[in-house]
Amino acid sequence: MKNVIRIGTRDSQLAVWQATLVQTQLRSKGIESTLVFIKSDGDIDLVTPLYELGVQGIFTKTLDAALLNNRIDLAVHSMKDVPTQMARGLEQAAVLPRASYKDILVYQGDKESLFPALGWVNDQWLPNSELTPSHLTIATSSVRRKAQWLNRYPAHTLDNLRGNVNTRMRKLSESHWQGAIFAAAGLERIGLRPDNTLELDWMLPAPSQGAILIACRENDPTSREAAALLNDPHTALCTRIEKDFLRVLMGGCTTPISALAVIDNNNVLFRGNILSLDGKEKAEIDCFSPIDQTEQLGKTCAEKLLQKGGDKIIASIRNA
Repeated sequence: MKNVIRIGTRDSQLAVWQATLVQTQLRSKGIESTLVFIKSDGDIDLVTPLYELGVQGIFTKTLDAALLNNRIDLAVHSMKDVPTQMARGLEQAAVLPRASYKDILVYQGDKESLFPALGWVNDQWLPNSELTPSHLTIATSSVRRKAQWLNRYPAHTLDNLRGNVNTRMRKLSESHWQGAIFAAAGLERIGLRPDNTLELDWMLPAPSQGAILIACRENDPTSREAAALLNDPHTALCTRIEKDFLRVLMGGCTTPISALAVIDNNNVLFRGNILSLDGKEKAEIDCFSPIDQTEQLGKTCAEKLLQKGGDKIIASIRNA
């Protein structure tokens, strides 16, 4: 093994937490490492909506370049930020055990009026058909979250919200919004999840949401072997299926595609969907497979979704 492995990370609190987790787990295996802090383009531009930036891997490409230039040996990413096709010369070395995959609403205002407007009644979500029309303003920079929100609440206004989780929480507290949507894992990992939250059980997550990926150079077996000691096979399997689904649909941060694979009694249960940008059109799929027969599951589910109307939605997004 190398004397000290260089771990590259963005310098946000969440990114540093994730990299420090990797560093701690490597140390438990007798492997020493040091953190190298690198600012990504996605951290610099906190105004432009992600869908307008139009760049695959906006939060990962700077670390990718540092890996390829041998400035670092490992890069730690929130896996949902990683493009379906990694940069040439790089490979996935490990995926850590998944945290919560759920999205949550951090809300503001009077619960007595807000909860009925959202359809949160008796600690459960009402089906769309039973919702009373309401006019709220919710913040998110994610086209996936926006599309799913508008599908359920077509009269709501969605405002853009960019920045790391700390910045977004601050912007929310200073705003007129009734709430903002976050990944549960991001807030929970750094102890920022407040009491005023609701888990959006009806919202399907981004592919590989809640998972942490470690990347390395293809020609660096020492770093690969070190990172592989931390790999969680079940998380790696489920996130691979979700990424395969995304890859076939040719989706990225500008496409409202969601996917979730979970393991239950040696079977994999998969759910996926795609929506139009305005949330009015939706195609969804549910699949099931024994755990030892999942090599093509993501691809097969994506092809079935295309046949169920997903192809028309993708065409409309491209035209837009």
